[in-house]
Amino acid sequence: MTDMHARRAELRLDAALEGLAVVLRGATADPEEYNCECHWGSAEELALLKVPDVKLDPDLLRRTWQAPDWRDHGSVLRRILPQLAGAVIDSRSESFRYRDEIGVSLARGRWQQWPHEQAAAVREFLLAFWAYSLVTPDPVARTHQTLVLCVEASGELGTWLNVWETLEHPTADRNLAEAVDVWDYDLLVDELPWSTWHNKDDMVAVLTAWLARHAPARLRACNAPDELLQRLRLIGLTGPSRWDDPQWPHYTY
Repeated sequence: MTDMHARRAELRLDAALEGLAVVLRGATADPEEYNCECHWGSAEELALLKVPDVKLDPDLLRRTWQAPDWRDHGSVLRRILPQLAGAVIDSRSESFRYRDEIGVSLARGRWQQWPHEQAAAVREFLLAFWAYSLVTPDPVARTHQTLVLCVEASGELGTWLNVWETLEHPTADRNLAEAVDVWDYDLLVDELPWSTWHNKDDMVAVLTAWLARHAPARLRACNAPDELLQRLRLIGLTGPSRWDDPQWPHYTY
């Protein structure tokens, strides 16, 4: 990355990763934690979660955050989160493509209820990762997937959209166009473009209104195709105004 804004975002993310490592150093899973060998892993692998700061192999890391049935998911997550946070931004890692599921895992760990310093470090990582994704070109950014991670982890949508709205950067505009291209099929039939643990209808309403208000100028600024701009215009319509519009693509869902 060469521009100053992107460089600042990169430095902020590096600092956030270091902050997580510092506040969670020495964390372990509960000594009584258990998981079934037949579907999660071996006793030897379980023992690693009860030893602090030992790096896990990529497959074990993925199986650990994906498992839904830990007795104390929060303690397991604190044990692996510094490594997991690094993996989610590394395109070579096994966990890289699972940002939506990682957001759910964070929510399951109830990180907002952790001690203040730990919760603050997690939130700063999410904010820094989001800022970095907005100004980083795909495929590393995967901005629409990073948004899902942040939304599912926090239970908030408006917070992250507000950051996008106030950021004037050409890469953020291009990433917005790519996100609309991914989301439009679902939004045109009033469906959220991802599975959520939270109130789907509220999120559809917030995302649709935000796109209709904020995205057209940004997409035109990055020379988005006319077809995409037309689909975005339709997203801003409701009811018969959308279905009866001459540009309606007659989607079925």
